Amino acid sequence: MSLPRDRQALLGLSLCFLLLPVLAFGDCTCEGDSPDQENSHGALSYKLGAIACILIGGTLGVCLPILGKAVPALSPGSDLFFMVKAFAAGVILATGYIHVFPDAYESLTSPCLTSEVWGSFPFAGFIAMMAAIATLQVDMIATSHYTRRQLKEAASLGGAKNKDTEAGGANAADNDVKLSIHHVHGPAAAPPDSSASSLEILRHKVVSQVLEVGIVVHSVIIGISLGASQSTSTIRPLIAALTFHQFFEGMGLGGCITQANFKSRAVIVMALFFSLTTPVGIGIGIGVSNTYNENSPTALIIQGILNSASAGILVYMALVDLLAADFMSPRMLNSGKLQVLANASLLIGAGFMSLLAKWA
Repeated sequence: MSLPRDRQALLGLSLCFLLLPVLAFGDCTCEGDSPDQENSHGALSYKLGAIACILIGGTLGVCLPILGKAVPALSPGSDLFFMVKAFAAGVILATGYIHVFPDAYESLTSPCLTSEVWGSFPFAGFIAMMAAIATLQVDMIATSHYTRRQLKEAASLGGAKNKDTEAGGANAADNDVKLSIHHVHGPAAAPPDSSASSLEILRHKVVSQVLEVGIVVHSVIIGISLGASQSTSTIRPLIAALTFHQFFEGMGLGGCITQANFKSRAVIVMALFFSLTTPVGIGIGIGVSNTYNENSPTALIIQGILNSASAGILVYMALVDLLAADFMSPRMLNSGKLQVLANASLLIGAGFMSLLAKWA
């Protein structure tokens, strides 16, 4: 039995209105993917390839500046090293602004978060701001602590030398001469630049350790996201993008480690820790891929908070401890050529890392 045409048109129009909410919200789903078995096996092979590629890329990136100390052109005092550090600082700055913070904002404003609290306040920006302030406090407290300790050691050393000078003189004239020399040159027998050099090395140690924390937090999160994904079309472009991502970030971290003059054991531990974080994150993602839902409220909140904190740390470190320290140094200010080259390297690094956001 066929319906009249006017009733058919009315029925079709009614169905359109009934299906309109489904079509409007069809792209916004909070359920996890349910891939078929064949797609899972294909995705697993890509994930294993991603572990190898990202491990190699990250290791090369962090080791190049460290091994470059043996090359005079890449020594920490050379113009080329300034350019490499500016490039790496641009990479880290773009990572914080272009890669990490947008992901954090998207997670904490997702419609999958049922609580209205997360949508009523810009938590992503607030957490990033507080992380930057906390990084400043850690930077200040660590530097002041070690500075006071060095001053106490210098004072105790100067007091001991003063006693030895007074007790070891053969006569009063010799004592007067030695005491006058002591007053002219100060209580410590170190060269005038030694304290400044020690303080600068200390700053580089603090910078490299805090910077690694910010990078590692983000690296673990992107590793878990890649490992939990079951879409080969999503994983394929991420392999190349994340390999370059880790390579460039490794260069920035490696440059800071080089200037910090760590012992060999500490350098190896820091380099391995950075190189392994994303592959380990991918492994964790593979292990929980059957139960992990990146759109669940718990996962979104954890990812959003950690990414927000990571963004604040990376932006602070790039602007304050890397760019400001080098761009305001006397060597940079007294060389117009170096200023042009360093600024060009900064823009190239930030541009390349921003371009990678198209795929990762």
